[in-house]
Amino acid sequence: MKLEIHFGGRARVVELAQADGRLACSIDGKVIDADAVEISPGIYSLLINGRSFEVRVDEHPDGLRIHTGHREFPVKVVDPRAWRGKHGHSVEAEGRQQVHAPMPGKVVRLLVKQGEAVEAGKGLLVVEAMKMQNEIRAPKSGTVERLHVGEGQAVNAGDLLAVIA
Repeated sequence: MKLEIHFGGRARVVELAQADGRLACSIDGKVIDADAVEISPGIYSLLINGRSFEVRVDEHPDGLRIHTGHREFPVKVVDPRAWRGKHGHSVEAEGRQQVHAPMPGKVVRLLVKQGEAVEAGKGLLVVEAMKMQNEIRAPKSGTVERLHVGEGQAVNAGDLLAVIA
């Protein structure tokens, strides 16, 4: 998964991947030796380049707040698809669009029904991954042609969730 993260007044590109039970991570192309374990909801034990950290992550209206020790860091995670839309051609996709799961998780809520009209950016469903709920939005205005998942269903990254026509 590739993310743009705004931290300390700077935008950074963070790439995360799970490999052999470990977290493979790079920041701005530099590989970081990291391991992360969620020890309770929103609290993580991190091992980064041989140093251990306990980190609490809280949702905040303008992003996330990361707490470690007596320090707090405001962080904003930018959805790379939304970022490309703002800096690329048009914000709204054209033609029939397939909506895929951006990460593995569980569908916890359907926000639309098959045949329903939707506007670009409207929430289609909610996927829970790593104790965080992620709203999956419509890439274009149109009609929900087909929902390929139901509530409670587990999904893998890349699985087809819906088709918008």
